[in-house]
Amino acid sequence: MNLQPTLLGKLLTLRPLLDSDFEALYEAALDPLIWELHPERTRYQRDVFKRFFDAGMKSMGALLALDSQTNEVIGTSRYAGYNPTQSQVEIGYTFLKRSCWGKGHNTEMKKLMIDHAFESVNQVLFYIGENNYRSRKAVEKLGATFLQHTTRTPLEGSTYTSVVYGLLKPKD
Repeated sequence: MNLQPTLLGKLLTLRPLLDSDFEALYEAALDPLIWELHPERTRYQRDVFKRFFDAGMKSMGALLALDSQTNEVIGTSRYAGYNPTQSQVEIGYTFLKRSCWGKGHNTEMKKLMIDHAFESVNQVLFYIGENNYRSRKAVEKLGATFLQHTTRTPLEGSTYTSVVYGLLKPKD
């Protein structure tokens, strides 16, 4: 599975994250309200965001989200935990600028990533902080179903309780 494809939508373009994207992506992440429901609520702080960014680069699955009309950096998402044996991949570590909320950007981003994933796997997983009700509702709207609670320590190091949602590849 190509974990860093370029995916084109009507509202946004996803492309592999580059080291040179740090400043523009950090600028998009500066709004504390983006992180208010996230387990790592201070991710708008430069040193905390730098750990998140570096983990994304190390993951080899991070994508940069650009507005299709303006080419402005509006956020990021990531493929992680690719398991060809179990035919699964995770989509997560997603954020978008608040100016994109409620306008279809998140739905389009996830659908582009899900469609790409289903070319290679049969199940997409979403790990979400248990109190992040916005993200939980967003994946439920995509048809994902709750699977379990789990404790997780991502690459950037903060251990937290998350909920896991799954989405199965539709039968042809």
